[in-house]
Amino acid sequence: MAKVALNFEDGVTRFIETTGYETIAEAAYRLGVNIPLDCADGACGTCKCLSKSGSFDPGDYIDEALSEEEAENGYGLACQMRPKSDMIVDIFASAAACKVEVHTYETEITGLTFLSSEIVRLKAKITDGSTITFLPGQYANILVPGSTETRSYSFSCLSDTNEMEFIIRLIPNAGLMSNYLRQAKIGEALSITGPVGSFYSRDVKRETLFFAGGTGIAPFIAMLEKLNSEGNPQLIKLFYGATTVENIIDLDRIKTFTNLNVVVYPCVSSGNCDAYPSGYVTQWVNKEELKGEIYDIYICGPNAMVDAVKSSIAAHQINFENFYTEKFVPTGVLTV
Repeated sequence: MAKVALNFEDGVTRFIETTGYETIAEAAYRLGVNIPLDCADGACGTCKCLSKSGSFDPGDYIDEALSEEEAENGYGLACQMRPKSDMIVDIFASAAACKVEVHTYETEITGLTFLSSEIVRLKAKITDGSTITFLPGQYANILVPGSTETRSYSFSCLSDTNEMEFIIRLIPNAGLMSNYLRQAKIGEALSITGPVGSFYSRDVKRETLFFAGGTGIAPFIAMLEKLNSEGNPQLIKLFYGATTVENIIDLDRIKTFTNLNVVVYPCVSSGNCDAYPSGYVTQWVNKEELKGEIYDIYICGPNAMVDAVKSSIAAHQINFENFYTEKFVPTGVLTV
């Protein structure tokens, strides 16, 4: 059996499992996911999708449905594709059009650890005994108790778990979720909906650069957890900036990822600091530090930080094959 993550255009992800003989479309329909489909014979091209990770048997189809160039670039027809491994597949339709709803999990708080005066690690366990599956880097929407509003936070743990983990910045003297978490208690109920988002780690096949700003470290923790579990040998450089020394978190946790080849470059942007360099992560974006021929690049953090890194990469002509970003906005919503 193969596990296939179907990523829809509106950011929703649904995981399905295929048997050894099923196509992606057949497995999806068996599980109530209506991928757009007309002929089911490889003739119309309606179910065209894009493989982002994994391998598959492309099956039979005509050139009018899928060109040779498209096939070489990872496209396939869901009605013909038979997975040979776990896969991540982009579906060119919304989740709503395919009758897919994001699942809401009822949980209870199992951990509230203040990592600094501004940052808390939240853990919440699913109460019905089920588990959640997500791609490392994705996020969930948490309903603020006593309100109808949600806030979005990246997972900072391994997938296929019954206890979710998030790293959350508390907004000083403001914020619905911030005010709640300051007085929240172990055992209180939270409704969490997910997974959502198109910022996630793909196959790491070359030297990779992670740029994290503040609690933008959270999705990278999840990515490193997964890569460590796989024993990925590729060099990863993590450039990690925070406002103050106390807001540089989880470095000890990263040191436990002994199956990884990861180098961390922390820095702080305000206050005197002997422990870490002062300044911003852009100080390392130059040809002296980044001597590789080509990279995969991931950036997650506040708007200004993401834009500054993108500008520096362009200005210093750092070559990349793949480039993924996610921005934080003050309400906690994540944007790509």
